Amino acid sequence: MSASHWAVVGLLVVAAFSIRVAGLIAGERIRVSKQAWVLDELPGLIVVSLVASSLIGQPPPTWIAAGVALGAAIATNQVIVAMILGMLAYAGLGWLGS
Repeated sequence: MSASHWAVVGLLVVAAFSIRVAGLIAGERIRVSKQAWVLDELPGLIVVSLVASSLIGQPPPTWIAAGVALGAAIATNQVIVAMILGMLAYAGLGWLGS
């Protein structure tokens, strides 16, 4: 590899390390602040944001199945039950629509 390739690799190493260090510093500052609750809720917030972004542009049966899964998750607090009921709702709506 040429020197410019190594320079890019080195720059990416420094950038990746800097991002991790900045995350550790920010996380510690958040942990001792009034916003510490955000760290407890962060995994759920990430899942919700991923699901919400994947629903954009989907047909109504997908939204209905997602609503069923959400209702099951709220009612049972069980991820597996929510997944199964959401999949069954989606399959049932697909079967009814065919």
